[in-house]
Amino acid sequence: MTRSFPAPAEPIPLLSHRQILTILAGLMAGMFLASLDQTIVTTSIRTIADDLNGLSLQAWVTTAYLITSTLTTPLYGKLSDLYGRKPLFLTAISIFLIGSVACTFSESMFQLAGFRALQGLGAGGLFSLALTILGDIVSPRERAKYQGYLVAVFGTSSVVGPLVGGFLAGQAQILGVTGWRWVFLVNVPIGAIALVIVAKVLNLPHQPRQARVDWPGALALALGLVPLLLVAEQGRVWGWTSPAALSSFGVAAVGLALFVYVERRYGDDALLSLRHFRIRAFGVGTAGILLVGMGMFGGMAALPLYLQIVKGATPTQSGLLLLPLVLGMMSMSIFSGRVISSTGRLKMWPVLGVSLMVVALTLLSGIGVNTPSWWTALLMLLFGAGLGTSMQPMSLTMQNALPARDMGVATASAAFFRQMGGTLGTGVFLSVLFGAVPERITSAFRAAAGTPAFQAALADPAVRANPVDQAVLSALSDGSGLSNGTIGAMALGDTSFIGHLDRRLALPFLQGYSGAMSLTFLSGAAVLVVALALVVFLPRVTLRKMSGLETRRAEEAAAAGAVVPPPVLPAQRSGELTGDMRDR
Repeated sequence: MTRSFPAPAEPIPLLSHRQILTILAGLMAGMFLASLDQTIVTTSIRTIADDLNGLSLQAWVTTAYLITSTLTTPLYGKLSDLYGRKPLFLTAISIFLIGSVACTFSESMFQLAGFRALQGLGAGGLFSLALTILGDIVSPRERAKYQGYLVAVFGTSSVVGPLVGGFLAGQAQILGVTGWRWVFLVNVPIGAIALVIVAKVLNLPHQPRQARVDWPGALALALGLVPLLLVAEQGRVWGWTSPAALSSFGVAAVGLALFVYVERRYGDDALLSLRHFRIRAFGVGTAGILLVGMGMFGGMAALPLYLQIVKGATPTQSGLLLLPLVLGMMSMSIFSGRVISSTGRLKMWPVLGVSLMVVALTLLSGIGVNTPSWWTALLMLLFGAGLGTSMQPMSLTMQNALPARDMGVATASAAFFRQMGGTLGTGVFLSVLFGAVPERITSAFRAAAGTPAFQAALADPAVRANPVDQAVLSALSDGSGLSNGTIGAMALGDTSFIGHLDRRLALPFLQGYSGAMSLTFLSGAAVLVVALALVVFLPRVTLRKMSGLETRRAEEAAAAGAVVPPPVLPAQRSGELTGDMRDR
């Protein structure tokens, strides 16, 4: 079906640097709202679960948020292409705030899971729409520079979130309200500021498009992805071959098959148009972002556990110890963005970034109980540098591969597949980790059994008098703990007892966890090697010289056979980029 688009009567002026920064402030407030919420809740969820008597249900609180935020990401992108960015962005912020306030009234973990799902309905649009709007107002070559500000927001929340979450969760009451409930209330003033800024400054022209909304595709996608997300989060508990997991895989296969069928029927109006995947830059970029997301979250899921279990850091301390990773990500994202803006070279950055991540995870597989903190910090810095160098250029490639009128779809697709990769990576790699822990701990105890230090611990009266040590000694007394793996399984649930053990008895537990984490890091590196092989085939793209708004206007005018007047340059604009944008 051929459509024609009327050419705008007046030329769309380019925005000045100051105007872009003003709009960027609103986008940063929206992104900070979502990114802070993720880190602040992660730190405080255990306290919340204890207070609501639902420690065993805490995973469902995370899963509910994850499902709704992931599923709505591509929907926000498609709807914003049809109806405009501003109303969708305001809607996303409003839904997120309503969900945040509702969470503060939770009286059970089931209620909290439901309200977190409501939050997720809004969160699905915060990240993707912010990047989409940035694509509307600046050209691809300039965009890399401005995206560094958004990455800085994510990095800041990664540091501030654990600190604030730990502080609030540790307070019995603040102004008569239970401390952990402020974890959600803190979103209200941030969200209010974001609403005011966005409503006031985000006034972008939009030409409505007549198209069918692909609701059947959205339902089919939900049917296909919800079971997969459930298995990714719960598969380690259920068992990957359990009836629940196998049933979920079956339902997911049916849902994804229906989704492909519906998308073919809807054509250009599809939620994720299949024709886009035939474009090399988009198809390869999608696969690359999915795999990099898996490797990224595989590493990031294991690092806090290493710091907390093996090194004995508290959740808040581990957040601070992850600062080198955040600094590496922020600094290289800003640096690569500025170089891309000045040179136009794009393809080299994903290759370099994924290579750095492979090297970092390979070296991290060698860390252990006695590894110096400075070496771990250096490797985290290297891993973060790889992240900051790879993700942004791949998103730019996907945005540039599609017509400007599909900017929302392109950006939301990048966010969607990165989130899917992260979810699958976290579930799979944590399963690898905890699946290997019992055997690694048992092997560590067997290796330690004949050493003088361990024998001295077994004969030490102080050790025998400690009830925590006694539980380990009982498992070792007749050798059954080593033969049937009981000693290894002791540390699969609550690991806090390790910190109260005699150091000589605790050491095999720490070595076992460290060995299992080494396997996890190597698994993540293997996935990233496949990602590296893919990103090498990213095509060299020609970055558009105009912003998304200007390009879309030109495309619509060309479709209508109109002559496009040159854009109006505001007097205050300076330093406009010119020249060949081709990635050499």
